[in-house]
Amino acid sequence: MANYTFVGKTDRGLKRKINEDAILINEQDGFCLVADGIGGAIGGEVASRIFADTAQDAFTKATALNESTYTTIQRVFLNANEYILNYAGKHPDFEGMGCTAELFAIEEERYTLGHIGDSRTYRIRNNELKQLTKDHSLVQEQLDQGLITPEDVSTHALKNVILRAVGVKKDPAVDIIRGSLFRGDIFLLCSDGLSDMVDPETMKRLLLSSLPLGQKADALIQDANARGGKDNISVALVQIN
Repeated sequence: MANYTFVGKTDRGLKRKINEDAILINEQDGFCLVADGIGGAIGGEVASRIFADTAQDAFTKATALNESTYTTIQRVFLNANEYILNYAGKHPDFEGMGCTAELFAIEEERYTLGHIGDSRTYRIRNNELKQLTKDHSLVQEQLDQGLITPEDVSTHALKNVILRAVGVKKDPAVDIIRGSLFRGDIFLLCSDGLSDMVDPETMKRLLLSSLPLGQKADALIQDANARGGKDNISVALVQIN
């Protein structure tokens, strides 16, 4: 079994009145998540919290059900999607709410990552930073089709249009990424309040610094706020020891 350390931090940022993000760190059960609410301040906050509560419940029951981490993660996304849709159906003021989400879990010497939306997961390995997820967004789709260049992304007028989220449509497709764990790996799960503000080179520098893991999370959030803090900022870090 891999030896690991988890930390999580979330911050309202400098422009938003409330924090619509949710984080959950469960080191005992070997999983963590970042969820970023969409669809209005109140609705977004509710949706991200539903996702976090669904994950906690699913992992609590996973051992009794004797199911794989892969199955548990799929169940979290699909159940949370149903719960959010049902909640919005009973509360018309919350119509259109949902969340993007990253859910990372460790099983023996491997990890499994579930992803929907434009929150992201990165990995540091051998002093290199790699983005493991691909945004489910309009600008990413246009980038993949060669309609825009990477330089166009940050200033694109439709930059915030998300093509896939939890709780918006029935039966969403979940990206599931699996891989091996190696000593020294650091995984960064974050909302777009971090990735939109902090460039990859700065992320890499802070993650490779000699700071303790909790202070690395603090430094990432401080850097996002120093660059404007335009959105809520959430970070979950996993270090393989």
